[in-house]
Amino acid sequence: MAYDEPGYRRRDTDSTDPDGYGTSDDSEYGYRTGRRGISTAELDDVFDDPAHGEPGRDRIGVHLAWEALLLLAVGVVAFLLYSEDPAALRDTEFTTLLVGATALGLLALGAGLSMRAAVPNLAVGPVAVAAALHFAENGDRGLVPAMLPATLFTVGLGLAVAVLVVGLHVPSWAATLAAALGTIVFVQQRTAPVAVQGEFDPKRSALYLFGGFAAVAVLSGLFGTIKPLRRAIGRFRPTGDPARRRGGPAGLFATLAIIGSMVLAMLAGVLIAANGTGPVVPEPGLEWTGLAIGAALVGGTSAFGRRGGIFGTLLAVVLLTLFVRYAEYKNWHIALGAIAAVTVAGGLVVTRLVETLGRPRAARAGRYEEWQPDPDPVDGSGWSGGRTGGTNSWPTMPTQPSEARADPWNDRWGTDR
Repeated sequence: MAYDEPGYRRRDTDSTDPDGYGTSDDSEYGYRTGRRGISTAELDDVFDDPAHGEPGRDRIGVHLAWEALLLLAVGVVAFLLYSEDPAALRDTEFTTLLVGATALGLLALGAGLSMRAAVPNLAVGPVAVAAALHFAENGDRGLVPAMLPATLFTVGLGLAVAVLVVGLHVPSWAATLAAALGTIVFVQQRTAPVAVQGEFDPKRSALYLFGGFAAVAVLSGLFGTIKPLRRAIGRFRPTGDPARRRGGPAGLFATLAIIGSMVLAMLAGVLIAANGTGPVVPEPGLEWTGLAIGAALVGGTSAFGRRGGIFGTLLAVVLLTLFVRYAEYKNWHIALGAIAAVTVAGGLVVTRLVETLGRPRAARAGRYEEWQPDPDPVDGSGWSGGRTGGTNSWPTMPTQPSEARADPWNDRWGTDR
């Protein structure tokens, strides 16, 4: 450890330099600063605010490795389904499967968006069921006239939740739970299943609908790898006391994420109603919330916010859709709630993996040196321990003259005494 200025020490993490100095000089101050040619990305890390998350770029390798495993699982389940029931991947049954995957995908996108913004939305399932019931009752009026009131309702609900979450800075799970319970009251006003009115059939555009969902899922994941955008979206994620406000920009992104997740859930409900072969059953819809959040978690979106993958949500939705269809063919009679519970539990394990292996590498390790006040420049060797540099804090006695001085006792009493 070297001291170049009194009270300051240089923390050098580059073990390849035994002298503790770098290779470049600073002629203005007369000592070398240890700069080794910092890249633009590394220099950008220097100015990251630790209050907004760990400095540096999140590692995406863990997401890509996990997504490769998800792709393998999708291939295995698709092979099993095709081996048992080839008709499930052809013609009408295939288009029905695509629309179902799109509906679940929109729910997962909404849940994933809210979780990336660190404001998880528990109301996406009940909102989807309420939108399905509304569309079933008003579908004969046309697609747009039926969806317009539902859109206004979901935007208003999202704004109300955002006022609680951002304005009062309270946990989003509590505010969205209140919204979910209120939406369930709306659903429970129907005492019997509602037959779908109108002639809208999403199966005619199944490939386009699923392709649009897939494109949005992958593009949003790609944009999420851009560090400034990734950090801005997840800025609401607490880094210290969770009750402390995160600032205006963080609140803006959180508000947009809450409203966007509500609208995506509404669109998913319309597809659920139009894709079904029977009436829409008025149910609470919490199992849909579980499936949506579970798919986002399994896809690599962190439950803490900010972090997420690229293809994970798409692959997780396809895997869940194929598994549910395969379970129906095998007559396993597994409830959606049970599948959702297992999916969420597995997704929490993935979150731990992502948070452990996806953190940015130490931005300062071996790249640049950080000057900080030295609380105790003593090397710890004891009271008489030496220093490697700096100014001694103990007062220095003046140097005594070397020549002999007259003894005052001899002057007073004489030399013979």
